[in-house]
Amino acid sequence: MLAHVSASISDPRYRKLCGLLRQMREEAGLSQVELARRLRKPQSYVSKYESAERRLDVLEVWLVCEAMGVRFMHFARRYESELR
Repeated sequence: MLAHVSASISDPRYRKLCGLLRQMREEAGLSQVELARRLRKPQSYVSKYESAERRLDVLEVWLVCEAMGVRFMHFARRYESELR
């Protein structure tokens, strides 16, 4: 049975996702500015999703992972581990 699904950016699971994206960006040695450049987005795009002001869909998460040089499945496994 699936857990209750929340679309809220205040959901603790979403905040954890944003925190992990930030942590992995930092581990990759990238600034928000550099990652935004790779994504062809303004720096505020990165800032807003990292602070959970903006919601990302799964394709956007995949693109962020690609821009960081991280395999999406590696990110997904770490995220799942963080949720446990």
